[in-house]
Amino acid sequence: MRSVLLWFPYAELSTIKTSWKTKFMSLSSSNEPTPANRLSLYDRDFYAWTQQQAKLLRDRHFHHLDLPNLIEEVESLGKQQRQELRNRLSVLIGHLLKWEFQPQCRSRSWLATIRIQRIEIQQLLEDNPSLKPYLEDMMAFAFQQGRNLAMGETDLPSATFPTTCEYGLDEVLSDRFFPGEPCGWIDE
Repeated sequence: MRSVLLWFPYAELSTIKTSWKTKFMSLSSSNEPTPANRLSLYDRDFYAWTQQQAKLLRDRHFHHLDLPNLIEEVESLGKQQRQELRNRLSVLIGHLLKWEFQPQCRSRSWLATIRIQRIEIQQLLEDNPSLKPYLEDMMAFAFQQGRNLAMGETDLPSATFPTTCEYGLDEVLSDRFFPGEPCGWIDE
C-alpha cells in the first residue's frame, strides 16, 4: 500500500479545522430536537428499520425489538396475502364474465389472463394453505369486483351481468371451465 503525503499550508489547514468545528458545534449545540429526530427509525426509514429488526432477531436481542411495530407488520403480511388472493379471484371472475358475455371479443389475451390468474391462485394457496377456508367467503366480494371490472372493460349494460355469482368455486378454479359458447383456443 502506498502512502500519499498531502501538503496544506498551515494557515489554510487551521481555517478548514476552524470552519468544520464551527459548523459541527452549531449543529450539535442546539438542544431543540428537529422533526426528523423525533420520528422513530420505523417512521424515518422503513427499510433500515426492517434490517435492524432482522439483525436483532438473528442476534437474539429480543428485548431491543420494536414489538408494537413488528407485530403490526407481521399481521399486515398475512392481510396482504389474503388481499392478493381476493384480487386475483376478482380479476379471474371478471375475465370469466367477459368471456361468457362478450364472446365476439374473446382474445388470446383474455385466455392468458384467465390461465395465469388460476395458476397464481393455486400457487398462492400452495404457499399459504391456511387461506383456503377464506375462499368461499371471498367469492361474493370477488364476484362484485369482477362484475365491476367486466362492466368497465366491455361497456355492456350492467343488466347483462348476473347480480350474484352463478359459478361455483370449483368451476372458477378449474382449468377446464370456460363459461359460454365453446372456443377452439382452449384445447391448444
